[in-house]
Amino acid sequence: MNNNSPKILAVAGKGGVGKTSIAATMVRLLTEHFPDKKILAIDADPAVGLSTALGIEVQTTIDDIRKDVIATVEDGNSKAAIELLGEARYRIFDALVETDGFSFIAIGRPEAAGCYCKINSYLKEVIGILSDNFDYVVIDGEAGIEQINRRVMEKVTHLFLITDSSKKGTQVIKTIKSVADELVMYERVGVIANRIPSENGVVPEAIKEIMDTGNIPVLSYIPSDLALAEFDLKGENVFYLPADAAIVQGVEQALTGIGILK
Repeated sequence: MNNNSPKILAVAGKGGVGKTSIAATMVRLLTEHFPDKKILAIDADPAVGLSTALGIEVQTTIDDIRKDVIATVEDGNSKAAIELLGEARYRIFDALVETDGFSFIAIGRPEAAGCYCKINSYLKEVIGILSDNFDYVVIDGEAGIEQINRRVMEKVTHLFLITDSSKKGTQVIKTIKSVADELVMYERVGVIANRIPSENGVVPEAIKEIMDTGNIPVLSYIPSDLALAEFDLKGENVFYLPADAAIVQGVEQALTGIGILK
């Protein structure tokens, strides 16, 4: 059991801004910098991309366990709610995938269209139960503000808001920040500006000046990277990216700027 409070890093933003690649790169950098620490990656995005970016094969998801527990009740084998939750808590550890440098768990993709309320409330429990066993937790959140709104990310310590150079991207992160200010007990927050137009790999000052992130500090600007775009398309593992890749350097700069890395 971890005696110190875990550092819980959540990645949020609108869809299509590269959240998953950034979350995966965070996991990679944490494993490289802290080989003696316990690190957990949580894929909390129903689009289920983090496992691919980390080279993980998922057998069981949180939603599989939730459905199994519900099915047990519906079969008439009713148990007290507390006993049921106890069983679910025990089963959560069955869904953990252990690798050399980190552990991984996926929320899964609920079959029912529309509301993720049940899985989100269960996910909140999972984060609470598991995080105490780890030093660092990286959560790849779903697009938008739903998980922040439902307090799934209630105990996040470091909130990373990801945007591209679009007006919509910056509007979404400002909305997430204002909601998080009310509902999340975060310690530090910052923006990673990703997939930003660049000249010879350098983001022009003019673009930085135009981007309006409100009062949220920008931790790093990551230029558009054709090599990473190709990596994403092929579903490659971020551990195979070169150390000088734009995303690796940009995420390292962000983790340093927010106080995770020295």
